[in-house]
Amino acid sequence: MRRWLPSWRQWLGGLLLGLGAVAGLFGYVYATVDIPDENAAALREANVYYWADGTQMVSIGAVNRQNVPLDEIPRSVRNAVIAAENDSFYSDSGVDPQGLGRALVNMVKGQETQGGSTITQQYVKNTYLSQDQTVTRKVREFVISLKVDRSKSKDEILQGYLNSSWFGRGANGVEAAAHAYYGIPARRLDASQGALLAALLKGAELYDPSVSAANHRRAEARWAWILDRQVAVGRMSAKERARYDKFPEPLKESRSTSLSGDYGQTGYLVDAADKYVRQRTGLTGKELAQGGYRIHTTFDKRRVHRLARAARDVLARDLRPRERADDKGVQVGAASVRTQDGAVLALYGGADATRHFSSNADTSGVPAGSAFKPFVLAAALQDGLRADREGPAGMTPGEALVEGGNATYRELGAEVGHRRVRQVAVDAGMLERSMARPDASFPLGTSTPSAIRLAGAYGTFARGGLQHDPYSVTSVTKDGEAVGGLEPPRTRRALDTRVAGQVGAVLRDAAEDSLGRVVSRDGRPVAAGRTAGQDRFRSAWFAGYTPQVSTAVTLFRTRPRDPLLQPLSGVGGKKSRYGNALTERIWRDALLGIDLAPGAGSKVAAPEAAASGDR
Repeated sequence: MRRWLPSWRQWLGGLLLGLGAVAGLFGYVYATVDIPDENAAALREANVYYWADGTQMVSIGAVNRQNVPLDEIPRSVRNAVIAAENDSFYSDSGVDPQGLGRALVNMVKGQETQGGSTITQQYVKNTYLSQDQTVTRKVREFVISLKVDRSKSKDEILQGYLNSSWFGRGANGVEAAAHAYYGIPARRLDASQGALLAALLKGAELYDPSVSAANHRRAEARWAWILDRQVAVGRMSAKERARYDKFPEPLKESRSTSLSGDYGQTGYLVDAADKYVRQRTGLTGKELAQGGYRIHTTFDKRRVHRLARAARDVLARDLRPRERADDKGVQVGAASVRTQDGAVLALYGGADATRHFSSNADTSGVPAGSAFKPFVLAAALQDGLRADREGPAGMTPGEALVEGGNATYRELGAEVGHRRVRQVAVDAGMLERSMARPDASFPLGTSTPSAIRLAGAYGTFARGGLQHDPYSVTSVTKDGEAVGGLEPPRTRRALDTRVAGQVGAVLRDAAEDSLGRVVSRDGRPVAAGRTAGQDRFRSAWFAGYTPQVSTAVTLFRTRPRDPLLQPLSGVGGKKSRYGNALTERIWRDALLGIDLAPGAGSKVAAPEAAASGDR
């Protein structure tokens, strides 16, 4: 038998031949496998929109990811990930030979090829390869990881890994995860929160503590282990570890990635911000859709919610579309603009941006009616008309505005000149394209401004004649670089201070006539305009301002497949005709407690207050 058995020299020769073959094969693979381009999924990012206070409003995109530089990720978070996933990260060659060996053994057994991987290998899998569990993919991962470790710094690899890893709740990368679990940017995470996020890398479906009691037990145990592990590998002191004895409970739900969030208004807010960015920066819709932009808006979350609740509550209380045909198809739009500088603070675009796609706050087909008359008055006063001059109905222009005197304003518009009225309205903030033909009915409000533009133009009266175009975005960045063209609009003089003051005095009388005695929180009277009982337009408006904010509310009625606005004569029942009482209530309820003194006003509380609107 010894004759048939190979000698030790033969064994050794065979072993050396086998090792040489493996080395040659590895050399060939190493030489022929290059670092590929980053895969499409790794390049995709979401656009992230922020409220005026800097908190995240929504993340929109096919992939919820916002890449951040490593210096915006706290060192404590990095330490937690390294301790949990690969404590030799800064000293190893980027690969785990034992993991590759386990993959090959599992393949022979017919099992999955997954095995332990370094942070570098996981980064390579996320960034350059697919998630397939095959030997070929595992070998390529091993070779590419060696090359990446030689061509990139450890910090670059760690940054890429933290920006590409899956944390559950739809969050790709640590920045999206910080918002999804704690509602804060990654830079504000503490060591305890970072340890929980590191635990999620083992499998969010098993370690998201909000999913189940079993998940919570697993998450808490791994969170504690990761903190202890940091002490064991020298990445945290025992004294600091002792401070983290309470599990950092995350939010129950992730941050919104839905356009129907915030009472259905998120989609309208995003649309308004995108329009403004495209107009001011030159970015195209296609470029925005590629993602990666951080868009900081002027929208005030509290005001958006208050305006939406006011609109919903008033419509739910006063309309019965299942019982009254005249209540079907009623639409409301509204906008609040800061009088100081034109910043758009809130919008109400409709019931839900995912069901009613066009924004009623930015619509351009609803006639302003008597809410336009203040601009006729301003044009007349600007050209020297005496405020106390009586018109054909025996009323002064101010009295006619409060009472809704169409004859007085028809004559006043003709006297001043329709083109002059048009110019004053545009100077005050109306858009040229929303102006109607300068015919005999023009002074009565045939023009169709949006709620945003009407609120901004009324703000010109509040600012003593100084005009600011409305704006909704303060800054946009991509990859840490600012996008230019977003400086706030310039201030310009549209009306004499005297004229703005005189119009404001008339509007204060109109506000008291509609709302009762209403004052702002600092005790100053409120100014407002409205559609009137003599208007024959199919819309209702109420626009007014306090020293801080100018708000416009419009109501109109539509019918499917009919481009024309429908009559408002029966909206809200017989005692609440024309819809004007509804716009007044929405306006008051949206501002009450924020801009209006609590308990201010009483007239609009009764349906009989609706003495104006479409007929």
